[in-house]
Amino acid sequence: DTLETRVRTVSSRWMVSREMRETGGAGHETFTAAAAARAASGSPSSSCHVGGAASFFSRSPSFTAHSTSDSTTGTRVLSVCKSLLAGGIAGGVSRTAVAPLERLKILQQVAGSSTKNYNGVWNGLSHIWKSEGIKGMFKGNGANCIRIVPNSASKFLAYEYLEGALLARNRKSDPDAKLGPLTRLCAGAGAGIFAMSATYPLDMLRGRLTVQVEGTGETQYRNMSHAARVIVQEEGVKALYKGWLPSVIGVIPYVGLNFAVYGTLKDAIAVDVYGLQSAKELDVGTGLVCGGIAGAIGQTVAYPFDVCRRKLQVSGWHGVAALADSKASAEQAARIRYTGMVDCFVKVVRHEGVGALFHGLSANYIKVAPSIAIAFVCYEEIKKILGVELYISS
Repeated sequence: DTLETRVRTVSSRWMVSREMRETGGAGHETFTAAAAARAASGSPSSSCHVGGAASFFSRSPSFTAHSTSDSTTGTRVLSVCKSLLAGGIAGGVSRTAVAPLERLKILQQVAGSSTKNYNGVWNGLSHIWKSEGIKGMFKGNGANCIRIVPNSASKFLAYEYLEGALLARNRKSDPDAKLGPLTRLCAGAGAGIFAMSATYPLDMLRGRLTVQVEGTGETQYRNMSHAARVIVQEEGVKALYKGWLPSVIGVIPYVGLNFAVYGTLKDAIAVDVYGLQSAKELDVGTGLVCGGIAGAIGQTVAYPFDVCRRKLQVSGWHGVAALADSKASAEQAARIRYTGMVDCFVKVVRHEGVGALFHGLSANYIKVAPSIAIAFVCYEEIKKILGVELYISS
């Protein structure tokens, strides 16, 4: 009886181990119970001749319970880390590629009608080059990358999570539900709000550093940590969140449309134009075009909120007066204070006209198309290299 019991026990363990190898651990509880039941009942599939027991024991089989939860958790954590890495690199590369245009856009937004030095893309870039040199072209880019890397990483990751959650919810009522523009729009909006809120103080600091102009005697901040200390000491901790509300409102259509237009456009081109089964089969050039179109559409809708954000970020800071090209304009710029988003919109339109809400849009068009395109394509290509499943396009 003892030998027979030992044979059945080892046989059961061997069957479990074999079935786990064949299924890769899937359905662990089901096949473990089934194997144990067969072994206990002495069914033919679990039988083992006593004569072969000696050779079986001589191999000294060892059975270790496989933890599918640990394996799955480890895989998910690795996948999340890879996604964060891909998103961070994509954000840093895309913003550095268009850093001069990014700085010109912010200077045009903040200076408004107080100076003509930054009117037009070519005129503005020429003035920056003549007055500040190559360093002026990339001023604030280091701070921007410190902000955009975690922002981009968290945005892409949050989008994937929300997209999957919304799709799973839709499939409860419709098992054949697929990704659509509305699902992508909602997921993108949620991802944008999360990323913007999580990294907003960094955006505030970057805005102040970018607006500073060399040679005016108004340079105040040496780096991000110094800027943070000075702002908190002089204006309070709340100052780090100046302009947060219009930023969040603006990011809803901006990021939402970016993801919605990019994913939907890629799917349509892949299936309807090229007859492919998946948008993942499209080449890099097509992805760049789709990203550029998505960025331009999203930015146009959200741009006035971006201007309002920048105005609020520098409100009450005397350094903004250095951008003016006359004493009267400088005094007026220094006097203007905004109590909130609505007050900012009203005063900008009253003092500078409706067109002021679109200052810097031309530079931004030239900047945003390649920036968004590079970000999307870089993100997807890096994920391919890292072996992570793509989610943006279905």
